[in-house]
Amino acid sequence: MKKTKTIPSRKPTKPSSSVAEALQVLNPNAAGIDVGSASHYVCVGPHAVGAGQSRIREFGAFTHQLDGLVQWLKQCKVQTVVMESTGVYWIPLFQKLETGGIQTLLVNARDVRHLPGRKTDMKDCEWLQRLHTYGLLRGSFRPADGICRMRSVMRHRANLVSSAAQQVQLMQKALQQMNILLHLVVRARPACGF
Repeated sequence: MKKTKTIPSRKPTKPSSSVAEALQVLNPNAAGIDVGSASHYVCVGPHAVGAGQSRIREFGAFTHQLDGLVQWLKQCKVQTVVMESTGVYWIPLFQKLETGGIQTLLVNARDVRHLPGRKTDMKDCEWLQRLHTYGLLRGSFRPADGICRMRSVMRHRANLVSSAAQQVQLMQKALQQMNILLHLVVRARPACGF
């Protein structure tokens, strides 16, 4: 069982005065999450934690660890979160955050990389948090929860129908290989009463 790790944070670099004046803080209570398969790195604003505490924490991907992540964000009074993920690992976290009442945005990793900045010099979650604070990120489209559930059910049904057809074909192939020509018998005597 993986425990929550606190990661020492570097002092946040201050943007140059001209940049700081040009950018207006739109989301003061924002957080950034870099989603991974085994762990998620979360960064909150500097005002959200006490002096000497780290702004960045690592949480595992299991359900109880996601609950801890949501609880920590609520303790930090985070209202909006931006996540970056390239796989499907974001789905359980997204659902937990929405259930917790935190506005959640999923951003495309490609869009974040196109923004100018020293992304390689800082952790992804810290960079995401800073960009989201200034309102520089836009979320990807995500349908309402009811529509997502319906799409899952329909996709599962289509997979079941497809696999049923494959199994019928495999049975027909096995019968053919055993020289049981059932398809000829059924075609020749469609009204037989077996």
